[in-house]
Parts: sequence; structure tokens; C-alpha cells
Amino acid sequence: MNMTHTSTLPPSTHPLAEIIDRIEHGGALLPESEENVMEVVGILKSYGVVLDAYWRNLLFVADRQFLVLFPFFKYFNGEISFSKLLKHWWHDRINYEFSEYCMKAMFYHGGGKLDAYLDTPEFEERARQAIAAKVSGNWLIWGLNQAFPDFLLEQVRQLAYYSALGQFWRVMSPMFLDLSDRYDRGEIQTIRDVVDHVLAGLVAAANQPITYAVKINNKEYTIIPESAGLTFLMDAAVPYVEAVFFRSFPFMGTVSYNAQAYQISHDISRFTYGALYADPLTIGGAGIPPTLLMQDMRHFLPDYLHQFYQKISLRGEEDLRTRICVSFQKSMFCVTTAAMLGLMPYPLQTTDLTEQQTNRKYLESWMDRFVASRLPNVQVCEVKA
Repeated sequence: MNMTHTSTLPPSTHPLAEIIDRIEHGGALLPESEENVMEVVGILKSYGVVLDAYWRNLLFVADRQFLVLFPFFKYFNGEISFSKLLKHWWHDRINYEFSEYCMKAMFYHGGGKLDAYLDTPEFEERARQAIAAKVSGNWLIWGLNQAFPDFLLEQVRQLAYYSALGQFWRVMSPMFLDLSDRYDRGEIQTIRDVVDHVLAGLVAAANQPITYAVKINNKEYTIIPESAGLTFLMDAAVPYVEAVFFRSFPFMGTVSYNAQAYQISHDISRFTYGALYADPLTIGGAGIPPTLLMQDMRHFLPDYLHQFYQKISLRGEEDLRTRICVSFQKSMFCVTTAAMLGLMPYPLQTTDLTEQQTNRKYLESWMDRFVASRLPNVQVCEVKA
């Protein structure tokens, strides 16, 4: 539901002041247009299907591949067959590597109470109980654990992130698919409708607990209990946006990891390698994780979006991954708008001057991070060829 603008503040002087003004008037990071709505909903439908596969595999790894040090078949979800193996070798499959890439970005950058909990004595005690049960009778792994007592503990920390991201995407996938169904019924007509749908979903799931338990020899070991107080919004959604949308990792093969080359900042808070900054390239090269996601989503595009791409591009199918990337970034700016509004210090419709000033500073701090992103590039709607 769009909100009436009641701000008495003068216009912002920020380089992205136009976008700030639009949000204060009840808009979004992405401008309103029928084409933008169609692109965003269409790509989120495809993304919802892909996420459904991603979250199932992440939870399979966390629950069923617990401390399996050489998980050769972790992408098979427990269903191993020769035909499936051939498809895997031929790469006719979902690229689960991308979901792991996102998990590792969250694991690396941390944030939220999950990151803090994994450094507590309670977590260590619970994890070591599960480790002891897992290595019992396996003298090789037991000896490894004795020689390097923190090695398996660190593996459990990572598995906790497998589980947390899987639980996060388990909520987001049906949310995006439901958005598509509502669009088909004519209930979603504007970008703000998209934002409101996502915001409502985030709010509804905000306090859903994030927990993690594994079963070893028919006994359940709780790694993250509900009493840890971890919740969907603040301990999964917010760290995910920070780690995947904004920071992420420098892509191997595009920059040097050599410290003497100074191509990567020593301050990881200045990392700008996330999805909102990625250049839409069709290179398809190894080591560029977003390409894996675009490859996955191309298989599930709704017909109307596929036809739209063919109209606006002179390169046809050769340009498909690039078009998908642009649409995906547009959709993620809508999701980010929902996150921004959900974390807004005060309601946008406030008439209190101090609260309006606080909201303005809040929005400007977001815009500071968007200046170098792809946001300025998606402000102009493309004309059909």
C-alpha cells in the first residue's frame, strides 16, 4: 500500500536524491513501469523455482552430510543413479555451487546473533558432543580430531550456515512463487505492490526461529537450540543481504589475490562484489558465481519474460544470460527496498520533524552504498527493439 508523503524536510542534496525522494513518496529503489513489474515478477518466478532446489540441497548437506569430509554425492540429495551421474558430469543440472557460494559469503562476513552464537561455549559444547558421536568408531577421523581439535568444530560452524541459509530460502522461495501467482491474477500491478508483498512476507516470518539439529545413530543432537534466540529476519535475512547483495567475494580470475597487487581492499567492509554491483557479463567463465545462477534461471523463465527478452535484444538467445542478470538485479533492488522499509527507524508517514530527519539520514546512508552499484543503471526503462 503506497503511503502519503508528509515530509516537511527540504530536498536531499545526495547524488541519488531523486531516489530518496521517490522512496519518501512511497516508491521504491526501482522506478515504476509496466515493463519493470513484468521483468521483476517474471525473474522472481524463475528464481523461486531455483531457490526451492537450493534450499533443499543446503538442508540435505547440513542434516545428512554432517561431517562427511569427502561428500562426493552431496548434490544428489540422497538419490544416486547412473543416469543422474551422467547428467551431473554433463552439467545438465542445478548449479548448487552457487548456493554454497552464498553460504560461504555469509560464513565469511558474519553478522547477527548466529555469528556471535557460533563463538560461544554453549555452541562448542553442543558441537563437540555431536562430533564425538560422529567420530566414535572411526579411528581415522578420531585421530584427525585429536591432532587438530578445532578442525571439525569449524566444519560444524560452516554446516550451521548451510542450515541457516537453507531455512532462509525455504521462506523466500514460496514467497516469490506466490508473487507470480498474484501477478497472474492481476493483484500485483506496480513495483510498490511487489515491495509490499515481499515486506509482508519478511514481517510474517521475522520471528521464525532458526534452529539446527542432526541425528547420529538414531539420537538427535541439537547444535542451535531455539533458546539461542536466533530469528529469520535479523539473524538470516539481514546478514544475507549484507553478505550476498553488498559484499560477497572478489571473483577469482578477475582480480589478483596477491597482497602486493593491492587489488583487494584490506577492509572487508568496503567489499563491493555483491549481486547489486555485478556487471552483467556473458562470459560464463568458471569462478564467476552469478553466471551459475543465471544459467539455472534460464531454464525456468515464464514465456512472457522470454518473449520480452527476444524483443529488446538484437542478439537473441546469445544475450539471454545478460538480460536475466539485469532483470535479477532489478528484482533484488525491490527486495532490498522491502528490507530497507522493514528496518526503517520510523514510519515513512511520520509528521514528527526529528523522526523525518532520522529517516532521511537512514536513507542517505543506504544511498551512499548504492552510488557505485548498478542502481543508477536501472533507473531508465529500456525501449523495445
